[in-house]
Amino acid sequence: MTSSSTAPAEVGMSESRLARLRPIMQAYVEERGVVGISTMISRRGQIVHAEQFGHRDKEAGLPMTPDTVFRIYSMTKPIVSTALMLLHEEGRFQLEHPVANYLPAFGAVKVLEDDGRLVDPVRPIEIRDLLTHTSGLTYDFMVDTPVAQMYRDHNICHDATRTLEQMIDELATLPLASQPGARWEYSVGIDVAARLVEVISGQSLGSFLRERLFDPLGMVDTGFGVPEPELGRLAAMYGLPDLVGKDYSGIQLVEAALSGFNERIDVSQTYPTGTPDVFNRGGLGLFSTIGDYMSFAQMLADAGVHGGERIIGRKTLELMHSNHLPASLMPWGVLGQLNPGMGFGLGSRVMLDPAQTAGPGSVGEYGWAGAAKTYYWVDPTEELVGVFMSQYMTGVLSPDRDMRSLTYQAIID
Repeated sequence: MTSSSTAPAEVGMSESRLARLRPIMQAYVEERGVVGISTMISRRGQIVHAEQFGHRDKEAGLPMTPDTVFRIYSMTKPIVSTALMLLHEEGRFQLEHPVANYLPAFGAVKVLEDDGRLVDPVRPIEIRDLLTHTSGLTYDFMVDTPVAQMYRDHNICHDATRTLEQMIDELATLPLASQPGARWEYSVGIDVAARLVEVISGQSLGSFLRERLFDPLGMVDTGFGVPEPELGRLAAMYGLPDLVGKDYSGIQLVEAALSGFNERIDVSQTYPTGTPDVFNRGGLGLFSTIGDYMSFAQMLADAGVHGGERIIGRKTLELMHSNHLPASLMPWGVLGQLNPGMGFGLGSRVMLDPAQTAGPGSVGEYGWAGAAKTYYWVDPTEELVGVFMSQYMTGVLSPDRDMRSLTYQAIID
């Protein structure tokens, strides 16, 4: 975690304007069905806001606390992408290298055409395609391609009893949903990137992350499981049905949302706490606290340095957080929700035009979110980092977006 709280005015923020966060977040808990929320903001390396609202477990009467543990879902992706780029810094691969150079099974992959034919890819999947979601891979909850149904039939995403190696081996037997480089499609590409970390480093993903990121950053509560004595700190899950549950797609989730579904849900089968040596993934799977994730995000904001020690190179981070998408692939979107004004880097979205996003920010700001309403962003121009945590599965509510607006309006310098 970064240094302890400081007076907001010392880093150009208004304490009274930051206080506007409190009633808005509290309203989400009391009136809009989000059981618990934790928020944290830093500027110029100093924590200027940290607050909790509601419960981590409503039925047990347990309040949200600063050390609550969350399933962060796709906020795993920026961490794993950073881990892979640590190996890039060692000269172990280049971004344009074919994935098949390291995972040979992908050398035989086919592409499923709209007419049902299986054809050869026009070019190999490159490593950078994995990180930018342009590989031709997809997700099993997508509804715009029959390949997603193949993923569901083969239990690609929801079987947490398989190792990462077993998952990727199975994935490589299935066709691509589109030609590499032809479209932006949110996908399991970063799970493949996670397997590359293992193959190239010779370590398990969990061990590599612990050695190269979590231990150096002091992220003591982050990993692919939760130790038995700490399970009481784990937040319960609420909201819509499990996004990566068996046979679920975007259709069922929309139907549940329209019906007003908001319940406590059990995600222990798809996101287990007790098998960290098996359940290693790149696209989801990590548990973390808000303070731990702030440590990771603050390191990014500080150009790769933490506690005076360099974790990753400044130029590597600049490469990661540049837009890698051609204009023809923008605006990109997930399940029909487009993101105008946003490009995409290596593992995270990148802001190109704040006006098109219809919200405050800066050109070059980047971040990502998780399915259970977890979110972070880094604004290098404003030296600003925000982290939002809850356990509210998908849905249309946007407390994280409101947090952004309330954060930027508090800047006074």
